[in-house]
Amino acid sequence: MTFRTLDDASDLAGKTALVRVDFNVPMEGGKVADDTRLRAALPTIQRLRDAGAKVALLAHFDRPKGKVVPEMSLRPVVQPLSDLLGAPVRFADDCVGEAARAAVAELDAGGVILLENVRFHAGEEKHDPAFAQQLAEVGDLYVNDAFSAAHRAHASTEGLARLLPAYAGESMRRELEALDAALGNPVKPVIGIVGGAKVSTKLDLLKNLVGKLDRLAIGGGMANTFLFAQGIDVGGSLAERDMADTAREILAEAEAKGCEILLPVDLVVATEVKPGAEARTVKAGEALSDDDKILDAGAASVARLTAAIAASKTLIWNGPLGVFEVPPFDAATVATAKLVAERARSGALTAVGGGGDTVAALNHAGVADDMTFVSTAGGAFLEWMEGKALPGVEALRA
Repeated sequence: MTFRTLDDASDLAGKTALVRVDFNVPMEGGKVADDTRLRAALPTIQRLRDAGAKVALLAHFDRPKGKVVPEMSLRPVVQPLSDLLGAPVRFADDCVGEAARAAVAELDAGGVILLENVRFHAGEEKHDPAFAQQLAEVGDLYVNDAFSAAHRAHASTEGLARLLPAYAGESMRRELEALDAALGNPVKPVIGIVGGAKVSTKLDLLKNLVGKLDRLAIGGGMANTFLFAQGIDVGGSLAERDMADTAREILAEAEAKGCEILLPVDLVVATEVKPGAEARTVKAGEALSDDDKILDAGAASVARLTAAIAASKTLIWNGPLGVFEVPPFDAATVATAKLVAERARSGALTAVGGGGDTVAALNHAGVADDMTFVSTAGGAFLEWMEGKALPGVEALRA
């Protein structure tokens, strides 16, 4: 890895670590509804505490657009975080200025404080150097543990890293190591699965992957667009028919770069999308009616895909293979996920997945915990897969 981590930091006792975390958590009735992101920050917080550092947490919540919006305060996060940490967590009403500096100064070594929403200041999203300098005045070193915000060039994600000794936190480290293993320096052969509704939202992703993978399986609604581009009848299915030329260009580019594209060879179709709907399986190329909708890949497609996975050493997955939320159209996604999990558990496959629908699909299949790594970073994960440099990551390069 070419990134500075906490392994590179020394003499932390008595110093204040400004730690950028992702506490943009779901709230219901003013209370944290899902503490996954709080849990993700615990290893970094505890490592710093054990080293005798003061820990000042920086985070954003929602979109206050540079104004103080009481409903978007981070204060409700304090008690749940304290409960998880098993130690008191203080709160400061601002993330900069005398209020923040004084609150941090009162901390004992190993103490933890959560600073108020950085987005209450317009300088955060404007990447204002003066605001970044104000943040820097609160601490002695900077730790970025929020990969999910690393694709934003903001004061607390990039600017601060240029002003203080900067390191990747434990959660950030795990993410970077997993993505490096999946795309940066993977063990070949490498296979990718990309699903979802639209080709148009994943153009950069597809174009980057065909130059990096040995095989790429395309599923979901976007597979319909590729089938349509090859003259295959998709009936009344979701498909971006105006993207046919683009789909053909991607297929040609994949062929030129030696990446085998796997499209469904049989299709599960139904006339309505509802649980338990009557469905039938047809071969790709059979005539469909205008009422027929392709909602999943068939058993032959799954068998071909799982054979390709079994012949691979590394897999990266983004997007389901069908309308997995509505059984029976979850069959292809679930069957594939279980095979991936089995091989990952045995150590035969490095399997990395990410993106909102992907996480939900892997949870639906009951295999998320068996994957080598599952990223919940959303946009940052996608931009990394697209081959884009992430400002918050680049600032941590050794």
